[in-house]
Amino acid sequence: MIARRVRARRAQRHTVERPAGPARVPQSSFGLVLHQARYDLRSFVRNRQARFFTFILPIIFLVIFVGVFGNHRVGPEQVKASTYYVPGISALAIIAVSFVNLTITITAQRETGVLKRRRATPVPAWVLIGGRTLSTVTVALLVMAGLLAFGRIAYDVRLPTSTIPGVLITGLVGSITFCILAYALSTVIESADAAQPMVQAIVLPLYFISGIFVPNPNLPNWLQDVARFFPVYHLADGLHHAYDPSVRGSGIVLSDLAVLGLWALAGLIVALRRFSWLPAAATN
Repeated sequence: MIARRVRARRAQRHTVERPAGPARVPQSSFGLVLHQARYDLRSFVRNRQARFFTFILPIIFLVIFVGVFGNHRVGPEQVKASTYYVPGISALAIIAVSFVNLTITITAQRETGVLKRRRATPVPAWVLIGGRTLSTVTVALLVMAGLLAFGRIAYDVRLPTSTIPGVLITGLVGSITFCILAYALSTVIESADAAQPMVQAIVLPLYFISGIFVPNPNLPNWLQDVARFFPVYHLADGLHHAYDPSVRGSGIVLSDLAVLGLWALAGLIVALRRFSWLPAAATN
């Protein structure tokens, strides 16, 4: 009996003292965000309908508008219609990816319990939000680049080399702003069925008064004043400015970026105070 106890103690001591192997290095915060972004991008790539409406629909819009209205000179800058429509439809594509689609997705995942299950994992909430935002911004910039490439090949749309920073920075700031606004707007939508009509009711009028489809000087003055209050106008205006062949410098419009930043700040305050991972029925 004594010998058995001695052997058991020796086995226990050897088990405790046995090296545990190389310790796992905790993944950095940035690495977690990248991992989540890769996951969201893979989900997007596997969705055929999402790929079509995100990448192909803006090109179809460009072809239709140029085909219907012609490629004559438009706007106060007197640029070709295709040169006017490429940045305008780029703004539309950024808003569609970063605001329309994201709002609908967030609302649907919240109401079906997907957000609740994700929040129950050990992954921090800010990593989930940061990863989704990073993947959305990446897709938005890719769509903008694809539309520029198609416009260059099909309609000889030229972007001045010096204004490339203006296009990139305006597109990046605009995409982040509308991602934040998507999280903010989702807090007032109580069902997945109401998400799409509510979002479309907001953005469609703004498309028409913000210079995306119709040059602003062709609109009444009071409509131009209304449009300047909303971020859609300032995203489209910043991109139009960068595409203007007569512009010298980086093509950055600081006033447009400032307004986008103010809207991002307002959306962030609303999202931090009201955003919920639970279905609306569980919080009422």
